[in-house]
Amino acid sequence: MCKVGLPERLNAVTVFVDRHLQEGRADKAAILYGDQTITYRDLYDRVNRAGNALLGLGIRMEERVAIIMPDCPECVYAFFGAIKIGAVAIPINTLLMPADYEYLLNDSRAQVLVIHSSLLDHIEPIRSKLRYVKHVIIAGDANESDLSLKELMVSASAELEPADTSKDDSAFWLYSSGTTGFPKGTIHLQHDMIVEADLYGKNTIGLVESDVSFSVAKLFFAYGLGNGLYFSLYLGATTVLLPDRPVPQKVYEVIDRYQPTVFYGVPTSYAALLHLAEKEERKSLGKVRMCVSAGEPLPKPIYEKWLERFGVEILDGIGSTEILHIFISNRPGKAKPGSTGQIVPGYEAKIIDDDGRELGVDEVGTLLIKGDSIANGYWNKHEQTKDTFRGEWINTHDKFSIDEDGYFWYAGRTDDMMKVGGQAVWPADVESILASHEAVLESGVVGVPDKQGLIKPRAYVVLKDKQAASEDLAKELQTFVKTNTQPHKYPRTVIFVDELPKTATGKIQRYKLRQRT
Repeated sequence: MCKVGLPERLNAVTVFVDRHLQEGRADKAAILYGDQTITYRDLYDRVNRAGNALLGLGIRMEERVAIIMPDCPECVYAFFGAIKIGAVAIPINTLLMPADYEYLLNDSRAQVLVIHSSLLDHIEPIRSKLRYVKHVIIAGDANESDLSLKELMVSASAELEPADTSKDDSAFWLYSSGTTGFPKGTIHLQHDMIVEADLYGKNTIGLVESDVSFSVAKLFFAYGLGNGLYFSLYLGATTVLLPDRPVPQKVYEVIDRYQPTVFYGVPTSYAALLHLAEKEERKSLGKVRMCVSAGEPLPKPIYEKWLERFGVEILDGIGSTEILHIFISNRPGKAKPGSTGQIVPGYEAKIIDDDGRELGVDEVGTLLIKGDSIANGYWNKHEQTKDTFRGEWINTHDKFSIDEDGYFWYAGRTDDMMKVGGQAVWPADVESILASHEAVLESGVVGVPDKQGLIKPRAYVVLKDKQAASEDLAKELQTFVKTNTQPHKYPRTVIFVDELPKTATGKIQRYKLRQRT
């Protein structure tokens, strides 16, 4: 069932790229990148050239095209060019190690790798081990032995008929961000981006054609792909792409230069941006009218401090690689600080116990979601597909409760919960309290066995600048948690660290923290 009316024969590129020329947006800015302005006419021509270049290499429908690129126009051309010819685009994390790329490229059986020259060093050590890659195409400064994306596109035609694909054909894969282990290839279909852009981007948070969007989250994972690309293109709006690492100073430079109206971040980035703003006494976000957060629950103190400083609320929500983007979200003007928000219309949710019984108000259980942007399954992962994809429903493996107003409250991942003295402790609860302490930038809480083998909370804490780690501060933080929640939840040990292990989306990898014990 599709809540968005779509034809049976559908190629997603006709919706996100092609139609804008017929609708009069040919000369409007689609992408802002450095000093470049990419119009919708430019986008159409260059996507077609990229698609024709792939056809010229013999790439056929359903064959995979891996893309390892920073956020840049060429990444967009390769992504949509592959989808337009009926091939399967696979944007891949740019922050991985050679062994990770060896696994992902062999697991996907990609025939073509489109990679930026600045990332080629990550591939060179494992090139001889890539069993399926026939062509390596370089964006940027190409070498003599590989193909040049620029040269291929220059010689290719700017006209391309979209492949005759079904709305249920594969369009792209996204590898899951790996909060609980190694990534899984998640298969998304031609209609999935359209469903998310319509249900969430247009109808839930109210994006409009005049918006200029900027996302801290990158295009190679689900949250960033929507924020930084297809939401804007669905509405005929404009997006700003930043190839660099989104450190706070760089983010503020982008906001000041391009004057975006919508900003997408993750809790980690909001905390870091607040910290810099406090130091520099910054109180303006320019033209930003709306901020969005996902990836991890947004602590209430960050929401409140951000709103007080900038006068713009942060709309927290939750999405996943499997569901493609956000399916529960706070609404503009109706945000409830600390909550994940309400169900996005077009999706359905239920919270169940371990026996599958649906739970009531304020009862914590496992969240199941039903909706039409849900992936087709995992590539080559039959057992994990069965565990997660359950008919029309998907098991998010997240623990939630819902209040009487229909707002969802995040409790943690299924495997994050710990029993302390027989009572449940969720890391997110403790982390939220620690975030409200003036010395704490961020924290990660896990359960570790004590000398008697009993599980007790441990907090790994990153301090703000000029805060010195000490035994006294550790005790102060323990007391702070005790006095702000039930005593059994306080961390029995506090370990100060320079940074927390995270996925590229900014999610804390608690399994790595548990491995440190």
